[in-house]
Amino acid sequence: MPQISTAIETAAAEGRIPAGITLEYLAQSRDQPAKIAIFCVSALATVIVIARCYARLFIVKKFGWDDALAVLTVLIYFPIVALCMVLIDLGSGRHIEYIEYVLSLTQVDETEVYDFVMHVLYTTALFTCRLSGLAFYQRLASCHRKISLAIKGSAGFLLAAYLVQFLLLLLHCLPVTGLWPYAWQPQINEYQCITWGEVYVANSVLSLICDLMMLTLPALLIHGLHVSRKRKLELSLILFPGVLVLVISSVRMYLVFIGQWSSDGSWAYDPMLAIETSEIGSTLIALSTPALKSLFGTWLSHLQVSPSEGPSCEAGVKLAHLAPYPGEDTYQVSIGAGEKAMQAGTTPSSSEDLLLDGSFVQ
Repeated sequence: MPQISTAIETAAAEGRIPAGITLEYLAQSRDQPAKIAIFCVSALATVIVIARCYARLFIVKKFGWDDALAVLTVLIYFPIVALCMVLIDLGSGRHIEYIEYVLSLTQVDETEVYDFVMHVLYTTALFTCRLSGLAFYQRLASCHRKISLAIKGSAGFLLAAYLVQFLLLLLHCLPVTGLWPYAWQPQINEYQCITWGEVYVANSVLSLICDLMMLTLPALLIHGLHVSRKRKLELSLILFPGVLVLVISSVRMYLVFIGQWSSDGSWAYDPMLAIETSEIGSTLIALSTPALKSLFGTWLSHLQVSPSEGPSCEAGVKLAHLAPYPGEDTYQVSIGAGEKAMQAGTTPSSSEDLLLDGSFVQ
């Protein structure tokens, strides 16, 4: 049986709780599991990004825009996690009757403002994290004109989608406010608002499209490799953890539908916060995984690129997969390979791991 909080007892004593709603029902909570999930995912993502930065700074000794954007995402991620904890503690994920009858109007206002700020940060964090992924893919394919153009076009789409998402959040009510009034709040007649669900569904659709796009780009990179299907499958396992992000994004959209069009929509809010923080965390993890090769051994497949003069891409790129006999299983790759492409089996002295380290010869 759930423990009856002081806030619920006070609301009952003041006669704010209608007949037919039990105190046990109001005391039901999924706060603790949501908090644990948020903490675990955010901690794991932070540790992996720290490991990525260590590998890039002290092992590979190159720190690119993709790494800087990943760090920026983590810095935005911290206040998101903090706001999620505050929202949960305030009761945003309880039954809708708890919000209406137990919380004070001031507390309800606070939850709405915190939710607004948190989702602006959430949208921004996903944007910077995806830009980090594009910067990484650009380093891999900077010498491949068509894929490079696709990446630049994707960056433009990401920016446009982010601006739409941001403006939908900012202008969800006119005059502009951080509130999102319920029908029973006194401010309901002071604003003309788009419903919470309509804004979040629109933003979720755009986010899902962006995730699909981020999944397509590594597919193009792998398609450009002159390697066996087995090798492409192995690389797909490395480059496609974004599938998990896609699933998480879809689950979030489902929870948004419940949150808006269910009679007890707030009950889905805690799981939605856990899913949203997991979406950012899993995106960070997916995009940081290749950089961890330096820390966890050479048993993973890796790409190598030979140095070239200035912006020239004549040297091309090759894939070196660690076989039982070193140097035996080497393949030429079409990404950036010109007429003087490196032949399989050569090992340039200054070559670098590209795919799994994320390093690139400028």
